Amino acid sequence: MKDEGTRTTVDDHREGVAPRRMEQLDRAEALRLLGSVSLGRIVFTQAALPAIRPVNHFMDGEDIIVQLHDGAALASIVMPTQATGVVVAYEADAIDPETHIGWSVVVTGYAHRVTDEGQLARFAARLRPWVQHPALNSALRIRPDLVTGLQLTV
Repeated sequence: MKDEGTRTTVDDHREGVAPRRMEQLDRAEALRLLGSVSLGRIVFTQAALPAIRPVNHFMDGEDIIVQLHDGAALASIVMPTQATGVVVAYEADAIDPETHIGWSVVVTGYAHRVTDEGQLARFAARLRPWVQHPALNSALRIRPDLVTGLQLTV
């Protein structure tokens, strides 16, 4: 196990790294940081087991918007008739690989399928999929219930 005050370089030499502190972020700052990045990971249940997928997102107020694609695992987690939604977790971070300084935010809340054409048109301009897909025909809106954030500093 490595000592907190050292890190191993590419050529396997140990080099001193200042100890880091972890500070709790309040809800507003955690959501602001979440909105500063476009990549995160969604945690959901698939076949009664936890599953995680990297996805692009953007913030719509406090809500997280994720694009859905027909046939993808995410597309099946929320049926349009599920008024209460489905509980999911969403995590994003920005942590420097060298210094290990940065932040991490985890949101837990209810996910709802969005199919309204007006909202989808507005979302399409802001979502940037990794690969080419047909036109946006649905999206996922995650309404945060529990928001936790950590800032790693020296």
